[in-house]
Amino acid sequence: MTEATLQALENMRDLTMIKWYVIPLLAFVFYVYSKEIRLARQTGNWNAVFCGVSVFGSDFFNETMNGWIMVLSQRSALWTVPGDTALRVMVGWNIEIMFMFAILGIIYYNTLSESTTQRILGIPEKWFWAIGYSAFCVFVEVFFLNRGNHLVWEYPFWEGTLVGVPMIFLFGYFDFFLSAILVMSLKTIRSKLIAISVIYSIPIAMNIIAFGFLGWTY
Repeated sequence: MTEATLQALENMRDLTMIKWYVIPLLAFVFYVYSKEIRLARQTGNWNAVFCGVSVFGSDFFNETMNGWIMVLSQRSALWTVPGDTALRVMVGWNIEIMFMFAILGIIYYNTLSESTTQRILGIPEKWFWAIGYSAFCVFVEVFFLNRGNHLVWEYPFWEGTLVGVPMIFLFGYFDFFLSAILVMSLKTIRSKLIAISVIYSIPIAMNIIAFGFLGWTY
């Protein structure tokens, strides 16, 4: 296994690593969701909350797949986070990343107008902002996290801008917003909840198989 992988596996899910700043960050996430839930109760519009949990669930699936790749390759996940963290949950997932993705979908939803026909530069605004936020996240990942060695890419195809950057854009961020758009487009709360259940059920099942039956660690 690569050095970054071995470092990421150290102190995995070790609660002694918890730092005090986790508490106010957790409170901030709770505050955001409590405000959105209160508003949803008043208006009957739960899309902000559903976007939030959809984006987080999509990231949960990505990180689970990343862990499976690490175990099956016996070399490295597609990405690892070996650096300092308050808690490393998986080889490519730490609690700081989790907090960010927990509210990213809500940030995205609150950027949208109430109009269903609004366009920006000729693009429907939901797609414009999905593209815009995905591009911004890729910029942060490439020029800050990767270059600062906080998020390590092992496989050579990541390094080529014609391949790596589009892959990060499409499968690292844009597909998360796509899940939010899909859930928003559904007509009933029941159908939205079913879609969200599917998003979560796949990585939950994968982790039960990996940890419970196969004894994997990632």
